[in-house]
Amino acid sequence: MNKESIYGLTFEQLEAWLLPHGYTKFWAQRIWNSLYRERVTNFDAMTDVKPECVQLLKEHFVMHTLQEHVKQESADGTIKFLFKLTDGNLIETVMMRHKFGLSVCVTTQVGCNIGCSFCASGLLKKTRDLSSGEIVEQIMNVQRALDEAGKREKVSHIVVMGIGEPFDNFENLMDFLKVVIDQKGLEIAARHITVSTSGLADKIYAFTDTKIPVNLAISLHAPTNELRTQIMKINKAIPLEKLMDAVDYYLENTNRRITFEYILLKDVNDQVEHALELAELIGHKKQYVNLIPYNPVDEHGQYQRSTPEAIMAFYDTLKKKGINCVVRQEHGTDIDAACGQLRSKQIQKAKQ
Repeated sequence: MNKESIYGLTFEQLEAWLLPHGYTKFWAQRIWNSLYRERVTNFDAMTDVKPECVQLLKEHFVMHTLQEHVKQESADGTIKFLFKLTDGNLIETVMMRHKFGLSVCVTTQVGCNIGCSFCASGLLKKTRDLSSGEIVEQIMNVQRALDEAGKREKVSHIVVMGIGEPFDNFENLMDFLKVVIDQKGLEIAARHITVSTSGLADKIYAFTDTKIPVNLAISLHAPTNELRTQIMKINKAIPLEKLMDAVDYYLENTNRRITFEYILLKDVNDQVEHALELAELIGHKKQYVNLIPYNPVDEHGQYQRSTPEAIMAFYDTLKKKGINCVVRQEHGTDIDAACGQLRSKQIQKAKQ
């Protein structure tokens, strides 16, 4: 039988699975502690768990479904991992160093069907969703790399902004979030986790209703329907009116701030007039705008990076309109920085 990753189970799911096999919550806690506090690398290292229980776990689960395929390290401390899955597919995970701690960007799907015209992730269409275990394992593998390097450092922040549309893999995403915020395990603070969506309005409502207190980011990238549809085909199905209604529902029911991600594309969406339109669209909301300088992708040659002058003019216009915004600090510019770029290059290389 195909064994699932042990990391795919939330604590409640692990407890429920163990009970019919004769093991109580006490043993679930010991297993959980071995996985996430001791961070064992194989089942036999669970010295606080009965050998019979360890054998049971080995018969039904696996601990490693990701294999490091390529690792790129940047001069600024950013590390990009390309992992190979058991079916041979490749995914990316990125660790970034900030003043506030270590942040890991995780992938939720093999490929992406959203098809944003500027994005390297969409160059290769979605093959499948990742299991919750495969998403959790990305965090575990990064943490183990830190442990093995002798660094007394811990992953403190997570952004779900890697390859794929997280809300298109909703149930596995929710299980992943429950695992990583569990106070008995990794204990990553919910307020230190951000999930990004291209705008699946129905899932924004569902996400709000879960009451999991993690942050939400919207990949907006344009202030009008006409322009957004031009660069993001999802806007044709879910126009700004529907998206903003869902955003309002989130804001009203969580009392949390929302982040709007906005990639600046030279002469496409980076003019002062676009900044004024953006301020008009979101100015009444409890918002934060993340302005992102574009990392050019060879296959998307029609887009170029905005000039520093255009970026600052856009930023200044928003600030004058009372919009809370920042120009994102860049990481890993000396490696394959764009999301999905390393994976795409490796797949193309393998075909040659």
